[in-house]
Amino acid sequence: YFAGLGCGTLAVLEQNEAGVVLLRSFDWNDGLFDVTWSENNEHVLITSSGDGSLQIWDTAKTKGPLQVYKEHTQEAYSVDWSQTRGEQLVVSGSWDQTAKLWDPAVGKSLCTFKGHEGVIYSTIWSPHIPGCFASASGDQTLRVWDVKAPGVKLVIPAHQAEILSCDWCKYDENLLVTGAVDCSLKGWDLRNVRQPVFILLGHTYAIRRVKFSPFHATLLASCSYDFTVRFWDFSKRNSLLETVEHHTEFTCGLDLSLHNRGQV
Repeated sequence: YFAGLGCGTLAVLEQNEAGVVLLRSFDWNDGLFDVTWSENNEHVLITSSGDGSLQIWDTAKTKGPLQVYKEHTQEAYSVDWSQTRGEQLVVSGSWDQTAKLWDPAVGKSLCTFKGHEGVIYSTIWSPHIPGCFASASGDQTLRVWDVKAPGVKLVIPAHQAEILSCDWCKYDENLLVTGAVDCSLKGWDLRNVRQPVFILLGHTYAIRRVKFSPFHATLLASCSYDFTVRFWDFSKRNSLLETVEHHTEFTCGLDLSLHNRGQV
């Protein structure tokens, strides 16, 4: 007889003179798919899990989680904390084809957003527009939502393949990028979505995560199942700036430092 137990670990790391060291780790009884830091408390973060739940953790405490939200009926694949001042809201996306809105001070979801016809892989808040977030799905669409209005605000048939990631430009409230299983990155101007404003080609397998730079308006980074991380400047004719090949397995996530221009 054999028994298998899948579990996830949240590792909180700190960089100091000795290098990168483990500050704290927390275990959960299912895989953890995504994590987001609180925007109003440096010790608090939220993870999303394969059992459909979200967990709130406090790095100042040795045990956790502080709270668990269990409403999604399938894997909670993405979670993001709002970026604009004046609101402290969290959005999650799930394999159950819904996105949910949360206030960490409230014990249940505030609202559920329905409309996608496939798995939601990515939910990202606008850094410019309060109460506005985007979602990317296996139904091949990018959608934009307003938490103050029922129903979807905008539906963009962005790729002819599953879309695994999206992100907002930090310098243009109308510009988003999508990354998909068709190996392409596409930029979208919300004022005219009939055609992408740019298409970036170079990855050889599905693109798992894409992020705009917090320091440069036209710079972005992507990672892929082709094991690479790539850096792009969509304003240039030769958009691909660099390909980093130091990974030996699927590259599933990346982010750019808000404090150090060169750190990813």
